[in-house]
Amino acid sequence: MSLIKKFFYFFTIVLIFSISKTLAEDLKKVGKFKDWDVMVISNKSGKVCFAQSTPVLQAPKTNKRDARLFVTFRPNEKISNEISTTAGYEFNKNNSVLATSGNNKFKFDIKQQGFAWMTSNKKEKIMVKVMKKGSRIMVAGYNKEGSQTIDHYSLLGFTKAYNTAKKACS
Repeated sequence: MSLIKKFFYFFTIVLIFSISKTLAEDLKKVGKFKDWDVMVISNKSGKVCFAQSTPVLQAPKTNKRDARLFVTFRPNEKISNEISTTAGYEFNKNNSVLATSGNNKFKFDIKQQGFAWMTSNKKEKIMVKVMKKGSRIMVAGYNKEGSQTIDHYSLLGFTKAYNTAKKACS
């Protein structure tokens, strides 16, 4: 490849990269509250604000995954308290994804593209109340092979993160 072709190729890649960065959604970290982060995404369809956390403990220990728990607000879609989770893999369709804190259990009804959601806003509001009062919540799911994973999330800082995310989208 000639030097001119190499330069043109390099220039094209840089140009594409800079344009894609400009057109990409604007993701900002609004704050960190102990074990929870608050993020805001602004794009042409509006703002999305969410509190998120990563597990403080995962089982099995040998299977490190990019798991997260979210509470999201989408004011343009009139969505608030949307609770979702990912375990870092595609969930098994035959098994439930459950969140447990104390004696409280919450089932995630929809599983697709590596995420799970609840369909009842009433249950989500109850889960938020439980999370505000609790110290830890566990999310159990099953991968495609049927092996169970359990992610333990600390709830330290959840209330402040939740309130900050809610306020950022109000």
